[in-house]
Amino acid sequence: MYDQYNEETLNSLLESLVTFTKFYHKPFSRESLVHDLPIENGKFAPELFSLGNSKGLFSRAATNAGLKTKFIKKDLKDISELQLPMILLMSNSSSCILDSFSDDRSKVKIISEVSNEIVEQWYDIEKIEKEYIGFGILLKKIFTYTNSDKEDKSNFTVKHWFWSTLEISKGIYIDVIFASILINLFILATPLFTMNVYDRVIPNNGIETLWFFSAGILLVYLLDIFLKLLRSYFLEIAAKKSDIIMSSIIFEKVLGLKLEFIPKPIGAFANNLKNFDVIRNFLTNSTLVAFIDVPFTILFLIVIYYLGGVIVIIPIVVILMILLMSVLLKNPIQNNIKKINEIISKKNSILIEVLNNLETLKSLGGNNNIRWNWEESNGNIAKIGFLSRMLSSFIPSFTSFLIQLNTVVIVIAGVYLIRDFELTMGSLIAIVILSSRAVAPMGQAAGLITNYEDAANSYKILNELMNKPEERPKNSDFVSRRELSGRIEFKNVTFKYPNTEVEILKNASFVINPGDRVAILGKIGTGKSTILKLILKLYEPTSGSILIDDIDITQLDPADIRRNMGYVSQHISLFNGTLKENIIFRASYVNDEKMLKAAKIANVDSFANTHPRGYDMPIGERGEGLSGGQIQSVGLARACLFDYPINLFDEPTSSMDKQTEDIVLDNLNNFMKNKTLIVITQKMPLLRIVDKIIVLNNSTVYLQGEKEAVIKALSQGDGFEK
Repeated sequence: MYDQYNEETLNSLLESLVTFTKFYHKPFSRESLVHDLPIENGKFAPELFSLGNSKGLFSRAATNAGLKTKFIKKDLKDISELQLPMILLMSNSSSCILDSFSDDRSKVKIISEVSNEIVEQWYDIEKIEKEYIGFGILLKKIFTYTNSDKEDKSNFTVKHWFWSTLEISKGIYIDVIFASILINLFILATPLFTMNVYDRVIPNNGIETLWFFSAGILLVYLLDIFLKLLRSYFLEIAAKKSDIIMSSIIFEKVLGLKLEFIPKPIGAFANNLKNFDVIRNFLTNSTLVAFIDVPFTILFLIVIYYLGGVIVIIPIVVILMILLMSVLLKNPIQNNIKKINEIISKKNSILIEVLNNLETLKSLGGNNNIRWNWEESNGNIAKIGFLSRMLSSFIPSFTSFLIQLNTVVIVIAGVYLIRDFELTMGSLIAIVILSSRAVAPMGQAAGLITNYEDAANSYKILNELMNKPEERPKNSDFVSRRELSGRIEFKNVTFKYPNTEVEILKNASFVINPGDRVAILGKIGTGKSTILKLILKLYEPTSGSILIDDIDITQLDPADIRRNMGYVSQHISLFNGTLKENIIFRASYVNDEKMLKAAKIANVDSFANTHPRGYDMPIGERGEGLSGGQIQSVGLARACLFDYPINLFDEPTSSMDKQTEDIVLDNLNNFMKNKTLIVITQKMPLLRIVDKIIVLNNSTVYLQGEKEAVIKALSQGDGFEK
């Protein structure tokens, strides 16, 4: 169904969803609804996540608002009042909100938004019917427990990232189990056919009976191959669906993690994310089939008992031996897998660190220690991996030996039973075939113990990741503020970075009013850059409070905060692509006019215009091909792409030459009129675009006030170098 909606419809639906949240629910901005959704170039991609029961982009946006959706196809006159309010899909790729019907159902009340005002209007039902295309979307609030409820229901999980995804394919797995039952029942056909041929056809020369049995067994074989192909097809469909949805959920979680909870080092974290591949490979056709077939071992043992009586003890003993071997080897294999994963994480961390700092490594000549760590990791992986592979290879080898031994012992026992007229030749052959079928699934399952332990360990690692706190929890109750005026207040804010003991800020208090231009000065390590990160809600204060527009920052949606702020980091990151792509990275849908205006403010045009490819000039990873000053210009251009009411600049011109800096500062001075500006600097020239100064010393506010007064006070004391 989702594939039917084009991009224009999805955008209209999103506007209707924003209006819906304002009128019936709790207001959400467009930005907070689409935050973290996969949108290419700022546009919806309807083909994404359109598999069967998986969630479309609109449904995922509704989930961000705490709403669940259901797409229905129904005539307008058949819609029940109990289903309202709902969104109707209209012609011309538009949509509207149906609130209610009149008593005689001749009119409908439509909710819309005009100039940021909610409007309720009554229309003749015939008018709406002409434009209504027959599809609607039901919206209901997602029930979540309150904090007090969670104390009583600590084990309650609304939706689990793994099990809920598998549950989507529940119908497919039921069909697979049904097919597996038939396939395993068909296994009985071969031994029964063989037994009847030996015991009935051959002694009685029953040629007609032979052909009758042969036709029957051929039909069974044809059905068997058809069901096996069908089972494989359905399992691949389920695996594909789970793969797409799970990988999306995990990546969304990574993007939504609070920075303080991102595991370190990054290389080890990246390796842990690769554990999803282990789980995906475990959920393959052969693995699931092996485990699905295990319960049918009991069926085969019952048939063996029916045919041969006590001879069933032999395959039972063999199965118990396989299980005992699996139990004994489980812990050693599990421990080896954990050790290997830890060492691989360390090795991956070394690799990423080297690749990111190769230039520094070469310039310092520090290859020896890095190579020693790398080769030590390789040696440990080889050593532990060898032991793990030996244990893993022992399982199928020993299982194969037991299966062969099982056949020999059954034949020996069968000969004695035939001698005593307690068993026929045909029954013995049937028992031999069935015993192999009974033992084989247990052997296959035992052989997969290594895969299982690896997948279980990977699941544990990813589950720990999925349980970490997010910036925007699904049940969050943020205050919606699409527009911010720019008033910022710190009240006794103290902060220290995760896993550190040093407080980078101590009881910092100050107020910045809308339109203020403030410079923050201070020695290194006094928390200047940290203040900007706290305002952006990249981190939360250890104690104290931060207010934006007189609202505690904890109540504001990070998406709403950041859409109102232009930010230039002290360490600007550029990405592999063109100069234009890097400038408009935040909003790749903007037109060239806005991009060129931002580039001019940041003086990017000075080097873009002289390049043969202009704004299509290639930029390497981390800004390779550009100087430090040019990288800062690109970072500034990003921040000037829109008229953000709040601008946070961290050492924005520290790498620029004086001429470039003067041009940029003149441009910024004009661009920042009536905007809130907070700039971190150690350079005097930057002070000409500010009117107030805050000085930090010993991680707290040492001095603050009008620029001239603070400079005069500093010139009479210490702590500031001209």
